[in-house]
Amino acid sequence: MRSQYMMKTNRLVLLRHGESEFNLENKFCGWHDAPLTENGEREACMVATPAIRQSQLDFDVVYTSVLDRSKKTADLILSNMNRAYVPVKADWRLCERHYGNLTGFKKREIANIYGEDQVQAWRRGYDDVPPAIDVENRYYYTIRNNPIFDDVPAGQFPLTESLGMCVDRVEPVWKEIKQEVLNGTRVLICVHGTVTRALVKHIECISKEAIQKVNIPNCIPRVYEFNMKTGDLLGGAINLGDPEYIKKKTAQVAAIGD
Repeated sequence: MRSQYMMKTNRLVLLRHGESEFNLENKFCGWHDAPLTENGEREACMVATPAIRQSQLDFDVVYTSVLDRSKKTADLILSNMNRAYVPVKADWRLCERHYGNLTGFKKREIANIYGEDQVQAWRRGYDDVPPAIDVENRYYYTIRNNPIFDDVPAGQFPLTESLGMCVDRVEPVWKEIKQEVLNGTRVLICVHGTVTRALVKHIECISKEAIQKVNIPNCIPRVYEFNMKTGDLLGGAINLGDPEYIKKKTAQVAAIGD
């Protein structure tokens, strides 16, 4: 019994960015650097931040991708917590999954061409790879020539990715972050929908089949607690916020939409 009371634990917070312009337009976004909408900024300030505060969470470091919607969400949360001094580490390996030639198209538009089953397979399937982006796609060059991706090794710059490929991409950076957590660093990871799912798979050690059913709404903090000595996850994820709001937003993410 004594050992339980003496056990040192640390919490990790995982968060998807606020609503982006492509979220609002229901378009596949991937590596396109879509900014937050006004509502996305509001979600960061009025949904995520209060939930974090009410749980008395604090941070020593924040991890983001190099995409603006990820970094902006983190900056807004830190500013509203009066923690603007907390260092933010932007890592290209935490970028959203590359949606290939689906990038820039509305999900409903693609569903009308290929069928809903195929679109849901591309969105949620583990090994389903969308067609690679080609030079005719209006976002090909804006992505390829964006200086925020200068650190991406030439041989690792994706043209498309499955969920499984994204899981593999984030594994090395997750191992680095987990070690920080086990060393006592209080970490917020503010990233993207599919990247969050990829991290959930690593954190919860769930199957390929199970992760396909996980949907991540914008700006809902997802909290994990770890045994700092053993590295074991204690219990499951805790989503912070109003349960009905979370349920509604999760259902919206799961659907193809209009």
